[in-house]
Amino acid sequence: MVHQTINASSASAPTASSKITHMSTDFRYSLVGLCAAILGLLAACSSSPPDASAPAADQAVARSDAALRPAAPVARTKSRWIPVAWTDLPGWDSDRTAELWPALLRGCERPAPGWGDVCAQARSAAGLSDAAARDWLMQRLQPHRVEALDGNAEGLITGYFEPLVEASRMPRKGFAFAVHTPPADLATRKPYWTRQQLDTVSAAQASLRGRELAFVADPLDALLLQIQGSGRLRLTEADGSRKLVRLAFAGHNDQPYKSVGRWLIEQGELKADQAPWPAIRAWAQLNPLRVNELLWSNPRVVFFREEALPDPQLGPRGAQAAPLTPQRSIAVDPQSIPYGTPVWLDTTEPLSNTALRRVVMAQDTGGAITGAVRADYFWGWGDEAEAQAGRMKQNLRMWVLWPKS
Repeated sequence: MVHQTINASSASAPTASSKITHMSTDFRYSLVGLCAAILGLLAACSSSPPDASAPAADQAVARSDAALRPAAPVARTKSRWIPVAWTDLPGWDSDRTAELWPALLRGCERPAPGWGDVCAQARSAAGLSDAAARDWLMQRLQPHRVEALDGNAEGLITGYFEPLVEASRMPRKGFAFAVHTPPADLATRKPYWTRQQLDTVSAAQASLRGRELAFVADPLDALLLQIQGSGRLRLTEADGSRKLVRLAFAGHNDQPYKSVGRWLIEQGELKADQAPWPAIRAWAQLNPLRVNELLWSNPRVVFFREEALPDPQLGPRGAQAAPLTPQRSIAVDPQSIPYGTPVWLDTTEPLSNTALRRVVMAQDTGGAITGAVRADYFWGWGDEAEAQAGRMKQNLRMWVLWPKS
């Protein structure tokens, strides 16, 4: 699933992080914490391996000491991972960690290099309590703070979801805007026709003829499906029967993605803090004669394939080819974080501004998701998911959890 972010900003993390202020005090080690870390490291270097026959309390202390032992930093193409102690992860002990397991096991269907042994053990560890799941992860993984190559550990998180759209198999009154399968000649022309050309140029229009999958009521519904990279259709067939199907990403026209929210801001139609998806829809309703101008500001067009939806509780497949799990899957830049990696997030929810701290799986990517500390949070489907995703543009810190060497 390759999607773009709804929000007006598609800046990479270094640019976005220059505006972050609310978490900055968390980044400073206190003198007490630093001294404790140093003492822990000295103790870890001088201690022997934990004795399996020792009391449980002594074994817990040994595990705590081991967690503070330094590991080597990891260099990625677009990021640097700095090993830290588990105590550096804000809110680590408060997450409902057992909820990670479905996403973890789906990611383990295509494990990242170095994850074979951990994934094999994860398959036999289902049914753990939250505390047991945390302990399981701490025994096997090492947390690393994710930084940009310049050392900046602050970034940006946006949200996405799977739209649910009413659709008709055939064009009819009220359903006139098509979503398409890839044109037959898509691979022969790079870049392919722009969105405006596909709407106005005869040769471009001919390439889409006969490729219609379904018709929706609003051109912004078609655009939203393309921005998200997949969606669900409540489809009325030609015989009047109805069924629920999924549109899955099948390619795009190789044109750059441009945010329609950003275009509205540049046009002076909306303010920078007023361009979530509901505001874009409201503007379109008030300016019907400019809707094409809005749509054409984004030259990228996404094409789909239709899939059956036997289990409505499963999300679309992400770039890792694993079904996404609502609120436990994220999209990342794979040059910063490999697919199939657990990631600890420290951010806030968009509507309530309450802390959002949890472990998730890196299982997808997106056209605007580039840079070290950059993520797109999969909210799922339904009205609440749309409301949260459409407004999410939050400050972010993140840590990867990687198998111990």
